[in-house]
Amino acid sequence: MDKVLSFAASMGMTVPTWQQCVMFLVGATLIWLAIKKQYEPMLLLPIGFGAILANIPNSAIIGEDGFLTRMYEIGIQTEIFPILIFIAIGAMVDFTPIFKNPFMIFFGAAAQMGIFLTIIMAIVLGFDVSEACGIGIIGSADGPTSIFVANRLAPNLLSSITVAAYSYMALVPIIQPPIIKLLTTKKERTIKMEYADKPVPNYILILFPIIVTVVSGLLAPMSLSLVGPLMFGNLIRVCGVLEKLSNAAQNELSNLVTLFLGITIGSTMQAEAFLKLQTIEVLLMGLAAFMFGTAAGVIFGKIVNLFTKEKINPMIGAAGVSAFPMSARVVQKIAHEEDPSNFILMQAVSANVSGQLGSAIAGGLLITLVSMFI
Repeated sequence: MDKVLSFAASMGMTVPTWQQCVMFLVGATLIWLAIKKQYEPMLLLPIGFGAILANIPNSAIIGEDGFLTRMYEIGIQTEIFPILIFIAIGAMVDFTPIFKNPFMIFFGAAAQMGIFLTIIMAIVLGFDVSEACGIGIIGSADGPTSIFVANRLAPNLLSSITVAAYSYMALVPIIQPPIIKLLTTKKERTIKMEYADKPVPNYILILFPIIVTVVSGLLAPMSLSLVGPLMFGNLIRVCGVLEKLSNAAQNELSNLVTLFLGITIGSTMQAEAFLKLQTIEVLLMGLAAFMFGTAAGVIFGKIVNLFTKEKINPMIGAAGVSAFPMSARVVQKIAHEEDPSNFILMQAVSANVSGQLGSAIAGGLLITLVSMFI
């Protein structure tokens, strides 16, 4: 065996460590989930393959001249990839449901409570404030926001935070239903809601991203790094004169940047940095953040029903997280299972869209607060 290893070394070949072999299995698992289970395949597959590439010993693609390292420096450290993704998301998101159900915007705010509860938990467990905020943002269920905030506040935890954020987004249909059913009664789950399908003037849709950008910039300037690109992408969508650019942002831009983002994030999952107790803690707290956010939204709906005559289906609150549109679909699926005639998808979408905006604002606020006091 010694002679075989010596010969392999003379040929430039190396043998992976057991830690690197474990990361091969982690990467293969992510690829399996993407292909077999179709859990966020556009992200989990490139992340999984990137993890495998990053753990091949003496690989020329990681390091000073490695192309994945270059992509990380250009796309992640400079925050170009998350910003471009936000432009694409803005072009995809239709804020019309918010204007038809304006009260639903409060559910998008309530579901962000998971972020702040997890920050407290992380601080208690010994993480510093910056790291705690990076971990807490997983509760937004928004991958680009998690990457952006983690890169600013906890770059040492970037890979584990990103993997947690996208994994839990992919597992929305598994994580959310038990929480929703635990916190609601059958009677509450069968509450029907009227949907006011009134037309929204186009000028309102055009003014909305402009006003949100200005207000966010004045209240929390740091949030513009997230809110600005999101609103710009939405303005491209609704202005009515940039249809080709809107389509390009929704399709080509989104697909290309997602591809580069996934494999680049995967390349940060090197064994020596990923396989440690801290990573397990981040994954568990990220799961807690997502569960807290789901629960906070549902509980907020139950509280609202104590003071209103026209009852709200509290399941809508679970869609207040930013996992768009998966959470809205999960809520509608449960409502349909309980009562096939119950249709609350549009209200759920309203809360879900609000969650997209809420997560971006929450991320900006965290960066602002940490930069002010740390």
